[in-house]
Amino acid sequence: MTRVLIVDDEPQLLRALRINLRARQYDVDTAADGASALATAARRPPDLVILDLGLPDLDGVEVVRGLRGWCSAPIIVLSARETQADKVAALDAGADDYVTKPFGMDELLARLRAALRRATLTEDAPMVRTEAFTVDLAAKRVHTPAGEVRLTPTEWHLLEVLVRHPGKLVSQRQLLQEVWGPAYSSETHYLRVYLAQLRRKLEPDPTTPRYLVTEPGMGYRFHP
Repeated sequence: MTRVLIVDDEPQLLRALRINLRARQYDVDTAADGASALATAARRPPDLVILDLGLPDLDGVEVVRGLRGWCSAPIIVLSARETQADKVAALDAGADDYVTKPFGMDELLARLRAALRRATLTEDAPMVRTEAFTVDLAAKRVHTPAGEVRLTPTEWHLLEVLVRHPGKLVSQRQLLQEVWGPAYSSETHYLRVYLAQLRRKLEPDPTTPRYLVTEPGMGYRFHP
C-alpha cells in the first residue's frame, strides 16, 4: 500500500483528503503541524507527502528542507500562497510540485499519481553516462572526472527531465510545467538562467554546449 503523509492545520481539509485517499486504497498518515509531520515521517517513512506551507509552528519550506535531509519521497505543496517567490522557495527547497488553494480534488489526485510515477521511474532508473559527466538517476547524483557536482533541487529536476528523454526535443512549455508547475508555462527566462547554470557545471565548454543543447524558439535537447 502506498503511504501518503498529509500535513495541514485545517481539520476539515485534512479529513476530506484522508477520506478521499483512503477510498482510493492509500495508507494515510496525518499531521497538523511541522514538528508532528517530521516525527511521523521519521517513524513511518512516507511514499509521498502533501504539505501545507502555513503551519502553526514551522514554515512549510523548513519542513521541506527537513524532509529532504533524508527522505526522497515526492513532496506536493498545497498552499494558499500564490506569489512566485513562495513557489520558487518551496521548489528550490526540494518540493516536487505546488498546488494553490482552492484546488480541485481530481487535479490533486492526478498530480499525486504523476509524482508517484516519476518516483517509481527514478527508483528503477539506470545510470546515464556521457564523456563529460555521469548522472545517477536513482541516487540523484552527478559526477564528473573532478568529482561530484552539487546541484540545487531545481537544477537537478531540470536535468532529470532532459536526460529521461535522450535525443528528444523537450519543449519549453513541458520543461516549465514539469519543473516549476503550470503557472510558469510562459516564464522562459527561468530556463535560460538555469540551463546556463547547468552548463557551467557540466559542459566542458559552456559557451558551446555539447550535451544540453538549445533548439531556438522550441525547447532543449539532451545529447548523450
